[in-house]
Amino acid sequence: MACAQWWYNVSIREVDVTVDRNLPTDTSAGDFMGPSVRHGSGGFACLDSPGHRAALADQLSGLMTFGLRARLPDGGFGWLDSKGYPTPGRPKFLYVTCRMTHVYSLGVLLGVRGADQMVDHGLAALAGEFHDPAYGGWYAALGDDNLVRDPNKAAYPHSFVILAAASATMAGRPKARQLLDEALDVTEQWFWDENAGMVVEKWNRSFEVLDEYRGANANMHTVEAYMAAYSATGRVLWLERALRICDRIIDVCRGHGWRLPEHYDRSWSPLLEYNRDRPDDPFQPYGSTVGHGLEWSRLLLQLRAGLDSAGLGDHPRLLESAIALFHTAVQDGWAVDGAEGFVYTVDWEGLPVIRQRLHWVLCEGLAAAAVLGKATGDEIYAHWYSKWWDYAQKHVVDAEAGSWHHELDSQNRPTATIRDGKADIYHAIQAVLAPQLNIGPAFAAEITSSNTLSTPHGPDSNHAGLFG
Repeated sequence: MACAQWWYNVSIREVDVTVDRNLPTDTSAGDFMGPSVRHGSGGFACLDSPGHRAALADQLSGLMTFGLRARLPDGGFGWLDSKGYPTPGRPKFLYVTCRMTHVYSLGVLLGVRGADQMVDHGLAALAGEFHDPAYGGWYAALGDDNLVRDPNKAAYPHSFVILAAASATMAGRPKARQLLDEALDVTEQWFWDENAGMVVEKWNRSFEVLDEYRGANANMHTVEAYMAAYSATGRVLWLERALRICDRIIDVCRGHGWRLPEHYDRSWSPLLEYNRDRPDDPFQPYGSTVGHGLEWSRLLLQLRAGLDSAGLGDHPRLLESAIALFHTAVQDGWAVDGAEGFVYTVDWEGLPVIRQRLHWVLCEGLAAAAVLGKATGDEIYAHWYSKWWDYAQKHVVDAEAGSWHHELDSQNRPTATIRDGKADIYHAIQAVLAPQLNIGPAFAAEITSSNTLSTPHGPDSNHAGLFG
């Protein structure tokens, strides 16, 4: 594959972006940028390969097919096991139903057959069994017979309600806009903290007791949700709020050597030792999460593009910070223990803590490399993208059972110590779409304006029948 060979031609460029671990903590993000990053422009070389475009198209349709069995007869979507079947006994999580509704909204825009039914099924669950008719908002999880398993109202899954509703609105699905308006009212009333310019973490069911913990992860996905809300509604307020969140995150990351503190107290002071005794917590692990550095990098560039398109000016700080976050994550996380793959977390010296390889970290690396490659024109991002795509094909893509292995051990063997099964297809779908789309605030909006997407209509595709 032409893309797979590209990085050998530019591997010498790695030295240009190596990050000095001894940089002072107030170093400007601009110090991470070589001349070609400051002045580079152009496309993304890997997409010049018809073979790679075909591979992306095949992955897209394979993932869309894999996710179809997540639909549950009593509403919503289940947590998929390693073979692609709902896992018995698993709660029905709000965020999983929202992610699948979002993904199949993208499927509607891509022309995936049956995607409209999947979206409508998800929207019905969000308007029905997940919705709290007494206090508003949405339950975090349901159990058997749709009994409430977790009644709390948390910002993380609520951000995905916004994302799902916004994407479904852009896909033209009935009642999606009504759901979006309600979700935005809820985030406005209960989660947005105007003084902090951030969202709070979690309320009890009745919105009377607020948890003192604050988290970067919920705010990261709120940035994603607010950008989608802007794309669906045209209200620049949501871009402005996304920018306020990002500004605070940039400042704190700069103060910690471009490693992201994930956990905070109620005054937004970082809790650097949080969960040291439970370092592999699936949602609140100790230390800095490598994948979130990559994910924030992509989101900063999407926000920059959205602000520019809305006439709110250029924001070079977003680009500079995206570059710093990306290269720090790569230096700390990629193949640092003698084997390929991203470690999950590192400590505040950049040393590995949890060495398992989670698929979503790789997905965010691929997406961030693609977006940075387009934003800067610098070859180094094609280098990393190609290297990671080769790794994905070798170790992560499950050619037998479908989808991508969600967790590998430090020797790149499938395991399930942090995340069992293959819960949903959200990260992998976005990883195969990001290289093919223009940089913009929401995937759904960019799909509607794209004329470069590769979808497998041809007779040689394994999944050609999925697309209309």
